[in-house]
Amino acid sequence: VQLQASGGGLVQAGGSLRLSCAASRRTASNNAVAWFRQAPGKEREFVSAIGWRGGSSFYNDSVKDRFTISRDVAGNTVYLQMNSLKPEDTAVYYCAVSRFSRSSSRLEDYLYWGQGTQVTVSS
Repeated sequence: VQLQASGGGLVQAGGSLRLSCAASRRTASNNAVAWFRQAPGKEREFVSAIGWRGGSSFYNDSVKDRFTISRDVAGNTVYLQMNSLKPEDTAVYYCAVSRFSRSSSRLEDYLYWGQGTQVTVSS
């Protein structure tokens, strides 16, 4: 499975961005997909995940009520709508496909990773 993440960019605090993660194979529609992020000098951290067919979505507490994860009907594209962005959201955002159908926040559950898209939030 190849993943293509896009939609990152530079935005002012309080602004919005929508990230997209497109998978190359229909197989991805049977698996959970997550977004992780990594800021300079920090470990990669879980942001949000969604189960197959759009169920079982959940979020890191730091983004809850600001970010929304969704996937298209075919299940091959997953989106992350990010609102009320803060400077601390600045990071490279990665999408990843799990080996399981149920979503999780465990980095080790995810087998396939996209190349990452940079999100920069200015204050």
